[in-house]
Amino acid sequence: MSLTAAKVTSAKVAALYDAHVMKNYGKAPFTIVRGEGSYVWDAESRRYLDFSTGIAVNTLGHGHPHWIRTVQEQAARLTHVSNLFHVEGQGRLAARLCERAGRGRVFFCNSGAEANECLLKLARLWGRQRAGGKEGVCYEVITATNSFHGRTFGGMSATPQEKVQGGFRPLVPGFRHAEFNNLAAFEAAMTDQTAAVFVETIQGEGGIHPATTEFLCGLRDLCDARGCLLMIDEVQCGIGRTGHFFAYEAAGITPDAIGMAKGLGGGFPIGAAWVRQGYDELFTPGSHGTTYGGGPLACAAANAVIDVIEEEHLLDRVREQSAIWKGQLDDLIRKHPARLKGLRGRGYHMALVVDGDPLDLVALFRSHGLLCVRGGTDAIRLMPPLTVSPAELTAAVDIIDLALGTAA
Repeated sequence: MSLTAAKVTSAKVAALYDAHVMKNYGKAPFTIVRGEGSYVWDAESRRYLDFSTGIAVNTLGHGHPHWIRTVQEQAARLTHVSNLFHVEGQGRLAARLCERAGRGRVFFCNSGAEANECLLKLARLWGRQRAGGKEGVCYEVITATNSFHGRTFGGMSATPQEKVQGGFRPLVPGFRHAEFNNLAAFEAAMTDQTAAVFVETIQGEGGIHPATTEFLCGLRDLCDARGCLLMIDEVQCGIGRTGHFFAYEAAGITPDAIGMAKGLGGGFPIGAAWVRQGYDELFTPGSHGTTYGGGPLACAAANAVIDVIEEEHLLDRVREQSAIWKGQLDDLIRKHPARLKGLRGRGYHMALVVDGDPLDLVALFRSHGLLCVRGGTDAIRLMPPLTVSPAELTAAVDIIDLALGTAA
């Protein structure tokens, strides 16, 4: 008998996982069965305020009516064709992303790791062109300490963290690493072999560390002077999470390439790499591809996300509401100085810096009805949907306050 024909419980689903699912994730606390707006429910009908949003994926929360209607209509009409044919929704989505990023072209894929892998291949192509067609001469990419760029071999090699790289060596050669927000360190790392610099606007998995405006502007100038690409990883912090469609916009720069995913599909898997005009024809037919990338369903979901961002003025809402929310979080830190040590981030991409193991507090807050995730070694990420209400933002603060007071 399937669980759909019987009562679904967290214990029954956990047994299936224990028997059949690989052990690359830690043990889950329960099974989530339903979501609506900013809330989810577990199999035992307990409700939680969801400020993890699938790790910055559920841009519109759960069950937004326009998103559901668009995906359902597309599923009934056409689900998949290969990239041997054109798909109207893919062309329209590419145009909308170029309107926001600038003149250039877009490659569609299925995830942030794939988007970043595309950018790493772009760097190799650019380096080969700079070297007069010779490979292995100009191929290095400089990334930042504490960064995270995915779990493919290219993404792992770009991520200087033992917890990511351990067990998988030898890695892909051609990566150098320099201290985040340290322009002098990046300049010192550059050589004649440097093809590109690749950084996150806000380091997400590393604990919500924003790049400073001075750092991003300085990298833009350095790359211009050295003939290197400036590639930006917006997989977690992009698609409106900071109150700008792309988080780097606050610095006033234009990158040469952007990797994006997570929030773009609002819950449906899609990734994309935008490449600036002048570099956008380095890929030629047969040099890169994907079976599922940019399919009708994925592009319908992503176009629906952009529809709602525009029609509900979500970027303005994020900027206005997050300023008030930040004030509430600052008050919370002052009230609980023994457990809360600070606040990092922008918009709805925030982290509470904590004393002790963040996972202990993640579990504590969850027991009081708030879902959030660890960020790095010292922080808890708070990533509500862009559609969250002021009352729900306040409710999250109240839950944390109550939980810390109860545990004191």
